[in-house]
Amino acid sequence: MGFQIKQLRWLYISLSILSLCLAITITPTRASLPVPTTSTLNVSASTSQPTNWLEQGRNLYHSGRFAEAVTIWQTAAQQYHTQGDRLNEALSLSYLSLTQQELNQWQAAQQSIEQSLKLLQIAKPSADAILWAQALNTQANLQLHTGKAETALESWQKAQKFYEQAGDTMGSLGSQINQAQALQTLGFYRRSKQQLEALTQKLQGMPDNEIKVSGLRSLGLALQIIGDSSKSQQILEQSLAIAQKIAAKPHLSSILISLGQTAVDLQDPEAALDYFEQAQLLTTNPSDQLQARLAQFKLFLNYDKLEFVNPLAPQLLQQLRELPPSHTSLYAAINFVATLNHQSNSDQILPLKDLAQLMAVTVKSAQQIQDTQAEAHALNQWGKLYQRTQQLSEAQELTQKSLNIARQLQANDIIAQSAWQVGQLYKQQGDRLKAITAYTEAVNALKALRGDLVAINPDVQFSFRTSVEPVYRELVDLLLENQPSQAELIQARELIESLQIAELDNFFREACLDKTQQIDRVDPTATVIYPIILPDRLTVILSKAGQPLRSYVTHKSQAEIEQTLDNFLVALNPVSDSKNRDQLSNQIYDWLIRPEEAEQAFIDTKTLVFVLDGRLRNIPIAALFDGKQYLIEKYAVALSPGLQLMATRSLHQNQMNAIVGGISQSRAGFSALPAVESEVKQISKSVSSSVLLNQKFTSQALAELVKSSSAGIVHLATHGQFSSRLEDTFLLTWDGQVNVKELSELLKNRGSDPSKAIELLVLSACDTAAGDDRAVLGLAGLAVKSGARSTIATLWPVKDRAAAMLMTRFYEQLRQPKITKAEALRQAQISLIRQTDFHEPFFWSGFVLIGNWI
Repeated sequence: MGFQIKQLRWLYISLSILSLCLAITITPTRASLPVPTTSTLNVSASTSQPTNWLEQGRNLYHSGRFAEAVTIWQTAAQQYHTQGDRLNEALSLSYLSLTQQELNQWQAAQQSIEQSLKLLQIAKPSADAILWAQALNTQANLQLHTGKAETALESWQKAQKFYEQAGDTMGSLGSQINQAQALQTLGFYRRSKQQLEALTQKLQGMPDNEIKVSGLRSLGLALQIIGDSSKSQQILEQSLAIAQKIAAKPHLSSILISLGQTAVDLQDPEAALDYFEQAQLLTTNPSDQLQARLAQFKLFLNYDKLEFVNPLAPQLLQQLRELPPSHTSLYAAINFVATLNHQSNSDQILPLKDLAQLMAVTVKSAQQIQDTQAEAHALNQWGKLYQRTQQLSEAQELTQKSLNIARQLQANDIIAQSAWQVGQLYKQQGDRLKAITAYTEAVNALKALRGDLVAINPDVQFSFRTSVEPVYRELVDLLLENQPSQAELIQARELIESLQIAELDNFFREACLDKTQQIDRVDPTATVIYPIILPDRLTVILSKAGQPLRSYVTHKSQAEIEQTLDNFLVALNPVSDSKNRDQLSNQIYDWLIRPEEAEQAFIDTKTLVFVLDGRLRNIPIAALFDGKQYLIEKYAVALSPGLQLMATRSLHQNQMNAIVGGISQSRAGFSALPAVESEVKQISKSVSSSVLLNQKFTSQALAELVKSSSAGIVHLATHGQFSSRLEDTFLLTWDGQVNVKELSELLKNRGSDPSKAIELLVLSACDTAAGDDRAVLGLAGLAVKSGARSTIATLWPVKDRAAAMLMTRFYEQLRQPKITKAEALRQAQISLIRQTDFHEPFFWSGFVLIGNWI
C-alpha cells in the first residue's frame, strides 16, 4: 500500500519553493495516491478494462492532468455501476472526489465521497478495511478544507482504525499525523504536539525501512508547518540518514529538498543551497531535478547573488518551455515568472518579452488541460509584465480576464491579487473611485481567506509583507488623499483594524481572532488614536464616542519618520544625552498629540488608546514629552491591537486574587532575576495569591493552577521573548521554553465560559527580539490569543528592582475603588518618575498595557 489516499494539503509541501508571494501560495499540491490492494483488484479480474481505467486515472492524476483523470474515473464508476461491482465503484468515486478537490470542485467532491461511503456501507461486510480507510481519509481532507476540523479529526480517527485493521502501517501513521493537524486547527496545540511526539517515539522503534523513511519525512513536514523548524530539521535528517543507509534512492531528492526548505526557514542559506544541490545531483526524475534547480534559483534571488542567477535563469526558461502541459509544469512556470515579477531588476535577468511569451503558452496549456485556476494565475502574471512596461491597456485586459475567471471560480486567493492589480492600474490612470472599488474587492477577498490560512506555511517575512499588507496600506492611502470624507475616514479606520487582525492571523498561521464589541462606544472618557505611516506622510485619525472622526496630517517621508523613531529608541538608554532624547520625544509628540491638543480634542479625556502602526509599536508612547511633562503625567495610556478585538469588563474587587509565578535563579542559559523573589512576596501582600516560584513553576503546574483556580490575575515574572517570528516567541518555565501557542492554550484552560476568562495577564521580565523591528507583534499576539482581557508587559528588559517597585505600586493602586487598570499603571509610573531614582523613561515607560484598559 502507498502512504494514503490523500495526504493533507498542509502536509504536502511542494518541492518548488517558488511560491507566488501571497497569503495563499499557489504551489501545486499533490496527494499520494495508493494503488488498490490485490484483493481490490481481484474483484474486477473478469473485467480488465475498468481496472485499466483505474490505472490510467492514477497516471493522469500523478502527472497533474486532473480534468482528464476526472473523466476517466467517472467512466470507471459508471462501468462498475453497470456491472454491479459496488466495491470498485466505491474506489473509483473515492479517487474521483480526491481529484475534484484538486480542482476546487468542492460540491462535486462532497457528492462523490458521500456516494462512495454509501456503497461501502451497502457492501458490508465484504468491503475491504483498506477501502474504508482510503474513503474516510478522502472525506477527512475535504472536511478540513471546508472548515470542519472537528469532523475531520473524527474521520481520521476512524480511518486510522481501518488502516490498522488492514495492517497498513504507513496509512495508520499518516492518519495520525493528519489528526495532529486537525488538533492544531481546533486550537489544541499541546495535544497536537503530544501526538507528534508520540509518533516520533513510535517511528524510532520501527526497523529501518522505506515505511520509516516516509513516516519520518511526513512527520518532518508536519513539524515544519506548525513552526517547529529545528525539530523538523532533526527528523528530516534522520529520515535522510536511514534512506541513505538502506539505499532508498527514490526518497533521497524529496527529503533533501524538504531539508533545504527547512534551512531556508532557519535562515541558513548555505545549508539550504547544499541540500538543493545534492537533490539535483541525486535525482533521476526530471520533475525533481527542475524543482531542485528552481529552489536554488529562488535562494540566489533572495540573497541577491546575481552572478549565479543570470546563467541559471535562461536554462530554467528553456526547461520550462519544453515541459509537456500538466498541473505541475503550469505552476512551475507561473511561480518562476511570479518570482521574477517581484524583482525590480528582473529585465536584467531575462527579457520581459520572453517571460510574457512563457505566460502566453502557459495560458494556452491551462485551457488545453482545463486547469482554469492555473489559467487565471498565468493571466495575472502576464498582466503584471505589461504593467511593468507601462502597457496599461494590455495589462488591464489580461488582469481583468484573470479576475473574471477568479470570480467564477470563487477563488479568493486569485481575486485578491487580480483585483489589487486592477486597482493599481486604475490608480496609475488617475481613476481614484474605480481604484478604490477594485482595492476594496481585493481586501474583502483577503478577509474571506482568513479561514484558509490554517493550511498554509507562509514565509512570514516575505509573502505577508509583500502581498497582503500593501493591499491594505495602498487602499488607506487612496482613501486619505486630500480632504477625506467621514465615510472615507470610517473605511480607513476599519482597514487599519483589519490589517492588525490580518497581521496577527499571519503571525499565528491561522485565523485566530474574532471581532467583538466596538469598545470606543463603552468608555466616553477615552479617545482612540490611529496613527498610520504612509509613504509620504503620517496621518492620525482620532475617534471619540459620539463624535465624528477627525484626521491630522504631517507631511514627512516614511524614511524620515522611521529614522526619528529609531533614534528615539536608542536615546532612551540612560547613558544617552537626555537633551537629544527630549528633542526627539518632543518631535514625535508634535506629530501625534499636539495638533489635537491645539484643537482641544482631548477635553474630558482620561485615557488615550493607541492603535499603533509599524515602527510606532516599538516606542513607549507614555514617554512622549511636550517640553514640560511626559504624556503619562497628563493621561492614562493604553495600546490596542484593534478595538474590535476586545471584550469589555472592568476588574471587580472580588476578582482581585492572583496566580503568581516566576524564576529568580539562572536557568537554561538565562541570567538570574534576584528581585523576582521580593516582587512575588510584595504582590502576595497586596493581592491574595497562589505562588509558583522556581522549581514549582513548571508548565504543567501552571496549567493545572489556571484550570482549578478562579483567579482573575495571572502574573508571570520570568524571562521571555517576543518576536515577529512565531518560533522565537516564548516564555521560560522551570522545565523549559513554552512557545506562544502553547502558552495561549494553557491560559485559556478554563473552557469557553467568558465569565471565567483571565482579566489581567502580567509579564514583568520579558524582552523583544534584538534587531526585529516588528517584535511587538509577538506581544500583541499573546495579549489577544491568551484570552486575557488585558495584558501588561515590557517592551525591553527593565532593571528587576525597578520592575518589582513598579509592579508593587501598580497592585496597591489597583486595590483602590473604581480605578481603571490604565490609571493604576499610570499612577505607578508617575510614582517612579517623582519619588524614586528610577525617574528616567527607560525604567518605567517600557511597561505597556494592551487590551481592555477599564
